[in-house]
Amino acid sequence: MRIIRDTSFMAPEDGGASVAIGNFDGVHLGHQAVIDIARAKATSLNCPLGVMTFEPHPRQFFAPDAPPFRLMNAQARAHRLEKLGVERLYELNFGGALAELSAEEFARDIISGALGLRHVVVGADFCFGKGRSGNVEDLQRFGAEFGFEVTVAELVKDAKSEFSSTNIRQALSDGRPGDAARMLGHWHRMEGEVIRGDQRGRDLGFPTANMSIDGLHLPKFGVYAVEVDVIDGPHAGQYHGAASMGVRPMFGENLPNLETFIFDFQGDLYGSNISVALVEYLRPEEKFDSLDALIAQMDADCTRARDILKALP
Repeated sequence: MRIIRDTSFMAPEDGGASVAIGNFDGVHLGHQAVIDIARAKATSLNCPLGVMTFEPHPRQFFAPDAPPFRLMNAQARAHRLEKLGVERLYELNFGGALAELSAEEFARDIISGALGLRHVVVGADFCFGKGRSGNVEDLQRFGAEFGFEVTVAELVKDAKSEFSSTNIRQALSDGRPGDAARMLGHWHRMEGEVIRGDQRGRDLGFPTANMSIDGLHLPKFGVYAVEVDVIDGPHAGQYHGAASMGVRPMFGENLPNLETFIFDFQGDLYGSNISVALVEYLRPEEKFDSLDALIAQMDADCTRARDILKALP
């Protein structure tokens, strides 16, 4: 997959794609349905399959001091889109210049002019242009005028809920990773570099891979059964484990992070990138009366996590 961030230096073969447009936070089943329509059009038009998205997320640009809300960072989103077969990722810089474009200017100057897109697919609730002034009817009208086709995809839902990033965030906040996965079509994953922590886990007999979760929506604090992908380095591969997310109340006040104990693993992961999938919520964070009580509970958590993960199909 090629990532295009600056259209000024775009190769000719990177234009003319069939593209799904949106923020794609989480790349849930609704997003995947939009991409699948773009994929079918790409096949019929014999052109690349693309996704157009924005970085930073427009919500971050307009409300930089709002609480973190993203389900995944840009790197994790790119990895997920690549797995879905996307060939061109147009990751447009969302700043003042782009935010000031009217709906017509965005259609004419970006979709048609800069990228030369042949077909665009959007969800039924898609809005674009300064002040979100343009809707899907406007996009279809501009497409006819500026030479690109438009398909509007229906919103995806099941008997329980509409598949949306908002509903996925709520499921994660409630400690329901299974419900989040039902809407995502995959386990919710948190991806990042393994960083050095206080090494308390090592002292307790449970060495952990620590990851910052700064800037991301925070699922319910507590202990989870997890699947772990080590993305790079000599230990690349797939593993099972148990992870603690939160502020570690046993050891004073701390910034939230994710600490993952990987079962039956020996090696140094510092500097490696890992992806941690939340499979099942086991229990909330707790402050124990003693370290011995904490260790006993960690043993029990790991035993339960092993049983849960062994039972996965």
